[in-house]
Amino acid sequence: MNRHSIANTVRISTVARTLFSAAAIAAATLPGLADAPSASKTYTLFMGDDISVGTGSEAYPVQDVSGSSWVVEVNGQPKVVSPKDGPINLKIVRSPKITEVSATLADLKGTPAYTFENDPSVKLTRALANAAQLNAGYESALSQAQAALAHAQAEASAVNGTSGASPAQGPRDANGETARLAGVVNQTSVSAGADLEMTGERGSSLGYDAMEVTFEVSSERRLNSPYVVTITRFHEKGSEPGMLRQLVYAKALDPIGNHPSAVRFLEGGFPLAFELKNFEVHLYNLGAEVATNVAPQREQLTRDEAFNYVKTRYIRAHQDATLPATPVMGRLPTDLAEHLADRKYGETFYVRVSEDGLADEPFFDAACTKKVGDPYLESVVRSIRFKPALAQGKPVEAIASLNLGQLKI
Repeated sequence: MNRHSIANTVRISTVARTLFSAAAIAAATLPGLADAPSASKTYTLFMGDDISVGTGSEAYPVQDVSGSSWVVEVNGQPKVVSPKDGPINLKIVRSPKITEVSATLADLKGTPAYTFENDPSVKLTRALANAAQLNAGYESALSQAQAALAHAQAEASAVNGTSGASPAQGPRDANGETARLAGVVNQTSVSAGADLEMTGERGSSLGYDAMEVTFEVSSERRLNSPYVVTITRFHEKGSEPGMLRQLVYAKALDPIGNHPSAVRFLEGGFPLAFELKNFEVHLYNLGAEVATNVAPQREQLTRDEAFNYVKTRYIRAHQDATLPATPVMGRLPTDLAEHLADRKYGETFYVRVSEDGLADEPFFDAACTKKVGDPYLESVVRSIRFKPALAQGKPVEAIASLNLGQLKI
């Protein structure tokens, strides 16, 4: 696997899904600023894909990609699912997503290409190499035949001059052997050219069977465990007009920063002479999809607009439900992971959540009588937005439990 640690990636993804600067968190502690609307459109609404894979009837959400194999979490443990091990069960669900993490893809191209085994230039090189080997063999055989011919001619001369054999038999045998060897020499001299022509015919291509993808990618926020997924739609040669097939390909990438880095890979698995119709590129980091400039139905939103969109969809989807308040968005400081590693802020806290999904200060107890009294923790809690508690589909105020070490936002 070319990931630094699949196990660590899966574990950290529950803690550091969305990271923000400590300065932004500090600002949230000032009176009146925690709930102040922001006019900066830092969030992106786009149409993304949730991908799940498995080897049987069960399919699990993809957490990462190692090389070109999927990594899922089964019973709390990472598991690699590779097409090389046999057929896989793959499920793709398209849904709107909101994120503050975005990346830019420049000069994106997808071009029909050849795999190494089907590349005409590779086949030609092999044919020439084979022809060279055959010619070397023929030249060796030719040299041996010429030497044998010269030897036979010398013996024939000796027989004619000194042998006591009858003139009718000796010279005829010697001359016959000479003629046979001459025929071998002539046959050998034309075989190399004939074989090279046949090799050239065998090396002709049967059509494209791969797609070459190239682009440059950058992100203002560093992506430490990115991977790319392409979804390609194509028409298979010989199939009915208008009938399209789909091929999904995944590849792990090196970490992405604010300086553009070049990406190039060859995606195989297509039938010979396929016709490329269109393809999409989806970028992920730690299992969460990242918004890109090529994402479909892309729209920039402020933080308040993003939260109102999520909240409205949630309430509409649960019109008759009774549900607790759950965290959905948040600005977590970059040093929170260090605090959690030092076993600080790892316990469960309790907060009052308004019907609008806004959190109050944290408490140690579910009755909210024992305040924590930690400014840092309070700033983190107040920055988190909740899906409000519902009572028969109506938003209500409620008390929610919160464990930062298990937070998934």
